[in-house]
Amino acid sequence: MKTTEQRINNIIGQLEGAKKMLSCKENECLAVIMQLKASRSAISSLMNKLLEEEMDCCFSKKNKQPEKIAKLFKEIIKQ
Repeated sequence: MKTTEQRINNIIGQLEGAKKMLSCKENECLAVIMQLKASRSAISSLMNKLLEEEMDCCFSKKNKQPEKIAKLFKEIIKQ
């Protein structure tokens, strides 16, 4: 299983790849879009993973209704 740091490094690599593609006029537009879509998906996956792992810690100490806040926060992030 990948660590958070590994996931972030992968995202950085994907974005750097897209940047290089954009600087080279010979690359196809579809390839750049696919790379950016993969980056977006990886970021979303990372956010969801962090929310699941840290939700209890972040909200249970600060709020009286952590379940309700956690559910709302997850819904916001998924959009």
